[in-house]
Amino acid sequence: MLHVEGPLLTVDVGAHETVETSVDDVLETFIGGRGVATRLAHDRIPFDADPFGAENSVFFSTGPMQTSNMSFTGRMNCTSLSPLTGGLLSSNAGGFMSRNFADTGYSVVEFTGTSDELVVVHVTDEGVEFEPVPDLDGATVPETTTYIEDTHGLSAEHVACIGPAGENRVRFASIMTTESRAFGRGGLGAVLGAKNVKAVTFAGDSRPQVEIPPIQMDVHRDAATSDHIMKEQGTTSVTDLANEVGALPTRYFSELQFEGVNGINGDRVGEKKYKRGTCSACAFACKLPTRDEERGVETEGPEYETVMSFGSNCAVDDIVDVMQSNELCDRYGMDTITCGNVVAAYLASEDEFGNTALIHETVEKIAKREDEGDLLAEGIDRFHEDLGVDNWTVKGLDFAAHDGRTLNGQGLSYAVANRGADHMFTTMYAWEYPLVAQEEALNPTGLKGKAPHVVKQENARALEDCGIVCRFSRSFMTPERFEGLFDADYDELLAVGSTVVELERYFNNQRGFDRTDDTLPYDLPDFEAALDDYYAQRDWNEDGTVPNEHVSDDPATAD
Repeated sequence: MLHVEGPLLTVDVGAHETVETSVDDVLETFIGGRGVATRLAHDRIPFDADPFGAENSVFFSTGPMQTSNMSFTGRMNCTSLSPLTGGLLSSNAGGFMSRNFADTGYSVVEFTGTSDELVVVHVTDEGVEFEPVPDLDGATVPETTTYIEDTHGLSAEHVACIGPAGENRVRFASIMTTESRAFGRGGLGAVLGAKNVKAVTFAGDSRPQVEIPPIQMDVHRDAATSDHIMKEQGTTSVTDLANEVGALPTRYFSELQFEGVNGINGDRVGEKKYKRGTCSACAFACKLPTRDEERGVETEGPEYETVMSFGSNCAVDDIVDVMQSNELCDRYGMDTITCGNVVAAYLASEDEFGNTALIHETVEKIAKREDEGDLLAEGIDRFHEDLGVDNWTVKGLDFAAHDGRTLNGQGLSYAVANRGADHMFTTMYAWEYPLVAQEEALNPTGLKGKAPHVVKQENARALEDCGIVCRFSRSFMTPERFEGLFDADYDELLAVGSTVVELERYFNNQRGFDRTDDTLPYDLPDFEAALDDYYAQRDWNEDGTVPNEHVSDDPATAD
């Protein structure tokens, strides 16, 4: 089975010490990316660790496909204990850093401990440097990357950094790379902030030599020649469809359609796009560099999720206002989905929907933890009672844009996902929207028979995150191509994904998560029966916990 090559580098940012460890058995079993990081986190982070404590680790990891030239591979993984959910969480970012990371020669880099001073950690194939950077205290993401380029000659593509939100431990702070790409969900930027790490850089000339089968060029060619709508509108191409079927959260989840959708849909984003945007080695080029010269706003995006969180969910019908919210989040280092939903909750409590001046002011206050921003920085699950609003979260993570009240299988996925109410854990929505031209298209209404599909898609998404292959490769990466690239039967590859999901669940079980956390703030017909079916499909206990015998201390024999 194809897998990433290279040792684990552990960096203790408190002691300023590093250790290299061979993890070949883990790599051979878990391929790379999320799988390898999950196994290492399971074995190396104490079950009772504080997400903000020195005992928590942050794992950056890559996969074998980051040594290729194939489209859809300009991504990498980050895994840690989430300060937002309290569980083990992996986040995935695109851009151009993954191949610079691979150039260090390491398959995984782990950051542990807590620094006594604000530092930038420079990781190369020749060693690690700890640079005190007191002058970067409170610096924005662009200010930080500019400093690193000016003083070290390393562009933003070499940098993973946090903004003021991460330093201030905003529980949904992102780790930013290439300035506008984010390890977004779950607040991993706040974990780096707690470790007093402002930025990490990766550089070298020791990329592992992994032999990738020629089939990679078939995928690359198809990506280059496709006329997919995402090349023009990115994920915002789904906005009108979601609104039409009643799956677009609006006014803090109180409605499912937005009357102002024409002001924030894919057409409006396409009009503001001024050049092509992509990730490293990818010919699909679905990113969205946008600008509005009249108002002086320039950003990358917004993607559909941000159009929801800062658009319809805040009752904002001007795409430039949403672009400005997107840019502020990138500058300060915050997840646009959670930040937008948090602001929407605040607007609901103040009866101020559509107040764009208040929205942008509140984003800045959250990043700096000023005034009401200090409470909002804790996330909806922790502040909803104080504001008198409903708790639109699962496991502490707020909802994404494909609403489960209409797309019921996606609703089940939100409930059971280890990461919380995250759409990317299964992308079930892709099989439930009408007009989906594929054999496995599902009726969006009802849960009967959908648990096996949720299991299959969780396993497939976890496999992609091990590879690492972008979600948007769905139309190009067939099971046969996975088999050809990874030199294994597709069912064997899905079994790797299943093991990753199970390890995440087991770890979270040890932290107290069980069936009572697999819930929704709304009712779906036959929901409890669907939960029973989901657990049965995975051979888990009826209370949503993983049997101890399923998890081995030996990664080579883990089920």
